[in-house]
Amino acid sequence: MSTPNVPNSKLKILCLHGYRQNDAAFREKTGSLRKIFKKYADFVFITAPHKPTIPEDALSDNGEGNPDPRGWWFSRPDQHFSSKDVTDLSTGFNESVEFIMDVVETQGPFDGLLGFSQGAAMASLLCALRESKEIGLSLKFVILVAGFHSKSSAHAALNQVKITLPSLHIMGETDKVIPIEMSRELSESYNHSVIVIHQGGHFVPTLTPFKPTISEFLERFTNK
Repeated sequence: MSTPNVPNSKLKILCLHGYRQNDAAFREKTGSLRKIFKKYADFVFITAPHKPTIPEDALSDNGEGNPDPRGWWFSRPDQHFSSKDVTDLSTGFNESVEFIMDVVETQGPFDGLLGFSQGAAMASLLCALRESKEIGLSLKFVILVAGFHSKSSAHAALNQVKITLPSLHIMGETDKVIPIEMSRELSESYNHSVIVIHQGGHFVPTLTPFKPTISEFLERFTNK
């Protein structure tokens, strides 16, 4: 007799780190999340292809001290990124899409995407490209932590796409880097969204208090 609510096979999730992080840093910062998800999913962490220039006064996405900081695209000519920049630039974005699609081809298929901060914005843009049939990306869901809409005009059309892919949005009430209003705005682009709000700031939170909600979300995609 099988045990109820135990998946027959684990989901496979591709993980996109925040700005100035890399695969190892993001893996370290998702320990609590991975513990909650352990029954349901395996994770593949990758490192963005672009090396940023770090201004001394930059407000980071918890990227301090990483020996190999990376980004998915840049909003400034000096190869830096800020989520608040209203700009025509999205330098490196297309190359990152190609890089991720190569990963999908060589290491996939993946059931879902997990992104944090700029990685969540990147994951959401991939979902919009998928919805618009501009890329062939088979997915069951997306999980966005401290996500936001890119303010680059190059992404304006993608920001208007209504996304049918089921989504889980995790956001912090006291996030100063990505204010919760930005994450709420992103969630409104999704037709089938689940929202989890924690009391902390700009990090992947301890999710134990939200385990029932997260388990219910993931169990929709297991045993299928």
